[in-house]
Amino acid sequence: MSSVEIFFEKRGHAGVVTLARPQALNALTHEMTNELQAQLDAWRDDQSVRHVVVEALGDKAFCAGGDIRHIYDMGKAGDPRQIDFFRDEYRLNATIKHYPKPYIALINGIVMGGGVGISVHGSHRVATERIGFAMPEVGIGFFPDVGGTYFLPRLPGETGMYCALTGARLKEADASWAGIATHTVASDDLGAIIEALAGADDVDAALHRFSRDPGPAPLAETAPVIDRLFSADSLGGILGALDRETGDDADFAAKTAATIRAKSPTSLQIAFQQMRRGAKLSFDDCMRLEYRIVSRVLHGHDFYEGIRAAIIDKDSVARWDPPEFSHVDSIDIDAHFQVPPGGDLDLPDA
Repeated sequence: MSSVEIFFEKRGHAGVVTLARPQALNALTHEMTNELQAQLDAWRDDQSVRHVVVEALGDKAFCAGGDIRHIYDMGKAGDPRQIDFFRDEYRLNATIKHYPKPYIALINGIVMGGGVGISVHGSHRVATERIGFAMPEVGIGFFPDVGGTYFLPRLPGETGMYCALTGARLKEADASWAGIATHTVASDDLGAIIEALAGADDVDAALHRFSRDPGPAPLAETAPVIDRLFSADSLGGILGALDRETGDDADFAAKTAATIRAKSPTSLQIAFQQMRRGAKLSFDDCMRLEYRIVSRVLHGHDFYEGIRAAIIDKDSVARWDPPEFSHVDSIDIDAHFQVPPGGDLDLPDA
């Protein structure tokens, strides 16, 4: 089963998935999500497919996220099927996390949001020099979902909290150091890598032939400062630590604080709680937590305002409600973590 937006084929031992929306930075639609789920289910029991390889057309993006414009339009129209996209997407993320065969994502270009969900949970994440990883959702009134609750708190130190609150973009060396990427390769070798995987019995040996050193990671140098400034037990504590910083790290702290304060106060409070809770939860419980959050976020204000400012009007001036961190109601934040009226996300047994 293939559409014009996503293709599937067998090449030797490999089941190859190709994301085919380069004009839209390969953003995931609901249909693509469902087709990928169905194909992974079929290949799970197909003995001729020993591993799955996911690639994308174009050099700009592996997958820049989900089709949020469509989600926005559905919400504005009051379409109750809006939540179905997230239910199916989160189930797909869980399928990839628990997949019994090697799942190799070839990440060439931007990978954000939904693109992270179909790559970072796989057994092998192969990044090129073009990778630009980010989870920038708090900047559009959303939250770092698609499994961000699980994998971000498990990055080194407080790196995950830093990424969640700032939307920082990681390049190749940073992605490798943080564990986002398991292998780094040259983009010019991607065609040869797919051919090697098609004939490979040993995925690790095939990838090792093409792996290269991405060089020093700037994030590793900043990590001790991040760990110190982002270890507080509240969002206000983190901002206070950033504001008080002096000496050699004062400039970094001031810029980081300004970056955070430009985001949705509500989304930032959600993301902070999400990171701290997710560090103690299983993957599936993290996905259930995200479903609780999204079920409420879709009925709030900031998501629609964030999309308006970023995509609809493109004025980049979001009017958050409430506009200040001090005005965010803790009871409202806690409500995002409660079971939604329709019940928790139902996930198949791993």
